[in-house]
Amino acid sequence: MVNFWQHLKYKNLSLLGVSLIIAVILFRLESFHQFLLGLGDLGYIGAFIAGILFVSTFTVATGGVILLVLSEKLSPVEIGIFAGLGAVLGDFTIFRFVRDNLAGELKAIYNHIDHNNHLVRILHTKYFSWTFPVFGAIIIASPLPDEIGVSLMGISRMKTYKFLILSFILNASGIFLVISASSWLRP
Repeated sequence: MVNFWQHLKYKNLSLLGVSLIIAVILFRLESFHQFLLGLGDLGYIGAFIAGILFVSTFTVATGGVILLVLSEKLSPVEIGIFAGLGAVLGDFTIFRFVRDNLAGELKAIYNHIDHNNHLVRILHTKYFSWTFPVFGAIIIASPLPDEIGVSLMGISRMKTYKFLILSFILNASGIFLVISASSWLRP
């Protein structure tokens, strides 16, 4: 098995595919759902874990439910801060994976398809280079899952410390606004 893994050409794409399959299987188990919903009883630790879950397509709904449960006990500011810190950890994991590993494998596939790099030349013009971080920031601040936004920032070669600061501000603000709106809409 180790020898197979060492010779596998697209390790990160394979790992991504396997993790997607595992996520789908886990989310079909009712006991796993109940465990995740029980995180709402953990206070700040639950908010941190819910923040991690809030950034992924597969876990955003569960993370949102945990945050809504926590909003009955904690203030929206506290939830925003602790869930924002958790979201930074989730986003940073995606950011490093995209920037350091996945981008290289996708580039190799792209170079095999487009030998003249037409798309790369267009995307690196002054008209497009600033759009990746801007659209990425908009997606991260929204209640939408963060993978696409984080990927756009990873592709743009944003400095890690800038990404961490921006991710915290955007996620904490977005979570605060979602929790505040939900408590305002509650009967």
